Amino acid sequence: MAIKIEMPKLSDTMEEGVIASWNVNQGDQVEPGDIIAEVETDKATMEVEAFDAGTVLKILVDEGDAVPLGGLMAVLGEEGEDISEILENAGSSSSDNTEEKAESKSEEKEESTSGSSNRATLTSPKSERSSADSDDIAASTGKHGRILASPLARKMAEDKGIELENVSGSGPNGRIIKADIEDYKEEAPTAVSTPAQTFESIESKEVKVSQMRKTIARRLSESKFTSPHFYETIDIDMKAVVAARKQINDTNEDVKISFNDIVVKACATALTRHQYVNSSWHDDVIKQHGDIHVAVAVAIEEGLMTPVIRHTDKKGLAQISSETRELAGLARERKLQPEQMEGSTFTISNLGMFGIEEFTAIINPPNACILAVGAIRDVPVVENGEVVPGKRMKVTLSSDHRIVDGAKAAEFLNTVKNLLENPLSMLL
Repeated sequence: MAIKIEMPKLSDTMEEGVIASWNVNQGDQVEPGDIIAEVETDKATMEVEAFDAGTVLKILVDEGDAVPLGGLMAVLGEEGEDISEILENAGSSSSDNTEEKAESKSEEKEESTSGSSNRATLTSPKSERSSADSDDIAASTGKHGRILASPLARKMAEDKGIELENVSGSGPNGRIIKADIEDYKEEAPTAVSTPAQTFESIESKEVKVSQMRKTIARRLSESKFTSPHFYETIDIDMKAVVAARKQINDTNEDVKISFNDIVVKACATALTRHQYVNSSWHDDVIKQHGDIHVAVAVAIEEGLMTPVIRHTDKKGLAQISSETRELAGLARERKLQPEQMEGSTFTISNLGMFGIEEFTAIINPPNACILAVGAIRDVPVVENGEVVPGKRMKVTLSSDHRIVDGAKAAEFLNTVKNLLENPLSMLL
């Protein structure tokens, strides 16, 4: 009996999947558990396995094509088995959509043709009049025709070396008169123009939108236009963090702590003291989360992924560093599983490594806030009345005003600032 292989639901927000690659060909024999395809979802590239044994009788979708949930991808069965009814049902569904599109295009074409016909009817008389008018003008004032000018104007023009063709007449029917010659001023010679440079055109191209980019666009649009964002920025003295990080890395060869690891730890510690920031909006209630799960934004070629470090407040810098590196590596390889990107209660986005000093980020729903971290800057600062070298970093908190008010956001930022300016306090 033939078995349909349909697009499975591989993530909670998935609406369709794109066939990234087929691992089998038509005619291949598969067993239960064999990975037959890789599918790009809105979050990651997932494997699709066969649950039954059989021969791949038909592959209905090419690599790179999108398939809705439950859509037919392939058919398994016994070699030589008749699957015409399955293909016919799949084809009729497809042809219905094709016919609808064709009818729509046909209607558009008829409207376009009708509109063109009407426009032609309306403009035709005008065209005839324009043609007739131009014939009359040519007969009386052609380029080489007679120029209307008074005898005195002709004599004055001849004496002054003025070409009558260059003079605009102000008399009846454009007749050139004495005043026109007296008022005539030769136009300044035009500057010799250099030949225009020619450049080789670069072909434009259309880039197909990936499932991930579609989801990013949808979720961030919803966040920006649904959650009333406001932003607060604070400047932090990072001199103590720079010294502490150097000391940790110099004395521990196994683990290398980044500045971002220390910021993650500081935020997790601050969230234990400001639970309203560790919250989410649920229409009639605000849920203040008991656990702290910090998401760290990771840039990849297709967009942005946010792997989650769970129970961040209970982990030390070494563990945070190790997990962040592992999750970032999986993100760049598109091997993160959905559960590794779900359940965050706060998000951090760091562009300091790109030299960005300050920016604002869009909240990662359903979080109440996201922290945008800039680069550490070498700047002159005043200490004890003297100008000395300083290390400063700006961070900007984007907050959902439905949950967090300005004063509450400021209190959280000041706690983060105090923790980073006194990094030993995070160990207490």
